[in-house]
Amino acid sequence: MPPRRSGRVTLVDVAQRARVDKAIVSRVVNQDPTLVIRDETRARVVAAVSELGYRTNAAARSLRTARSAMIGMLIPDFANPVYAEIIAGAEQAALAHGYVLVTGSAQDLRTTSDQYIEMLGAGRVDGLLLAGSRLGRGVQAQLLEQKLPWLMINRNPRPHGNRYIVLDDAAAARLAVSHLVNLGHLRIAHVAGPKDADTAARRAKGYRAQLRASGIDVDPELAVGADYTPAGGALAMAELLDRGVRPTAAFVANVASAIGVLDTLRRRHLRVPEDMSIVAVHDLPLAAYLAPALTTVRMPLHRLGEQAVELLLTRSVSESIEVTVGEDIELIVRESTAPPR
Repeated sequence: MPPRRSGRVTLVDVAQRARVDKAIVSRVVNQDPTLVIRDETRARVVAAVSELGYRTNAAARSLRTARSAMIGMLIPDFANPVYAEIIAGAEQAALAHGYVLVTGSAQDLRTTSDQYIEMLGAGRVDGLLLAGSRLGRGVQAQLLEQKLPWLMINRNPRPHGNRYIVLDDAAAARLAVSHLVNLGHLRIAHVAGPKDADTAARRAKGYRAQLRASGIDVDPELAVGADYTPAGGALAMAELLDRGVRPTAAFVANVASAIGVLDTLRRRHLRVPEDMSIVAVHDLPLAAYLAPALTTVRMPLHRLGEQAVELLLTRSVSESIEVTVGEDIELIVRESTAPPR
């Protein structure tokens, strides 16, 4: 038996140990389905691989197979904690399929992602997930030209595409508003998301639908837009209060915005939930540690990331994908909601 070499173990080392040609070793470790050899020969190769601690060269294999074994993901903003859970789910699913997930940020795919798309489409990734950002017709054409599989996450790209997976944001809004109505609230404000955010449009639609279903008129004065940031939520609540309207509750489209809402109410000497109840979409860990602890609607963000990778890897690049994840949406009741005084 030849002695084990120092340094990196090669195919030649394994072939010498197993007493076979190195081409046989290569086909065994790469699970070539056309390889026909004796079971005892295959067993010797597998044993030699294990004994010597041989590891395949992923870079060299990618050159032979024209695959990078990497999936790219572009998100609008790393500062938004919602994307951390989506990335975690996508990364877990990618690893399960033998892929590595690489991430970058692009606020607006129509203007800031040309360099990303060109670079990622040059064989550097085997698929691309686009989370939240807007998709222009030019970007889609670029992706199709490069034959790069792509999928939008939590944004419907219509009319410029039909490959997306989204959460049921309308259902989340209906659940939040229903909770407030059941507590006895009739004047329910909505701190909405940005005008150009697909998620914000779906949540606003669910808010209005549930009010009507509860026999409550929709008052435009009780709705105000906000960025998905604490600063945006703070400004939106200040604008709402400055209008002179006094809702007894507010449905906030995003948990980060809700942090700003709580700050404005504190600065205006309004108590939560005594003067105003607050419920927000997304149950991030920080929600339980706010003062008061925030009532939220928990969304399956981790599952969204997982399923996005599954669809990207199992569907044809030319196939339409229109998926809404509606399961596991849950109301988490904490201290920020109570019956009106």
